[in-house]
Amino acid sequence: MGADPLADNVNRPTIVLFDLDGTLVHHINPRVLQMLEFLDDCSHRGGRLVARFRLARRNLTAPNHSPKLLVHRAIHKVRRKSVEQMLEPCGTMRSVLETLKAEGVTLGVVSNGLGRGYGHDVLQTFDLRKYFSAAIFREDVSRGKPWPDSIVAALHGLGRDLRRNDVIWYVGDQSKDIGAALAASQVIGQTIRPIALGARAALGAVESRLSPSQIMWTPADFERTVQQTFDLYPADSPLMLHLSAPQL
Repeated sequence: MGADPLADNVNRPTIVLFDLDGTLVHHINPRVLQMLEFLDDCSHRGGRLVARFRLARRNLTAPNHSPKLLVHRAIHKVRRKSVEQMLEPCGTMRSVLETLKAEGVTLGVVSNGLGRGYGHDVLQTFDLRKYFSAAIFREDVSRGKPWPDSIVAALHGLGRDLRRNDVIWYVGDQSKDIGAALAASQVIGQTIRPIALGARAALGAVESRLSPSQIMWTPADFERTVQQTFDLYPADSPLMLHLSAPQL
């Protein structure tokens, strides 16, 4: 059995960015998340269609244009429940955040959801904000994932310059997260390693021909990989013997 490439010392991350919904927090009613992701995808497709007719007048890479976000704002206007009633934080991922923070890793959160009236409330309510040096939401950029803008903005907002020897991971649960990380790598000229969390992101990872070691089927898989990467227990530990097949 070959060594997991994520476990090499040279591959220990110095920066890890996380998606929010479906990654750090889970919707109590999974159908709500599915609906939100579907509407977000529709918004993205619509935005691409409009952009084709405005290429002559619009600079698509300019970060200063304020997006209208009609679909996103409509969703939040009809929301009647508090974040506590809608969501629950993932305890395993909180443990991962604690570990990474203790190891000196710089952390950020990148979400296609609105920050005002939702994302910032989620971070505050579940005491997650303290972990992150940057938090980028949909209204902070002109284009959401799978465009690279939000990931690039998060990297530029960490409070320190990027270094050539930085090892960057981006963890997300959707195929669009994989695409955004790969696209952001091209923009910054430095590798961003996508980590697929769950089946939907795994599909994107397979389509992008990523290493199986970058596919995590559960938060527990990701936690074990982080623990192994920082040598917090040996690779032959009984815990590591139970990793799901795509990570071997």
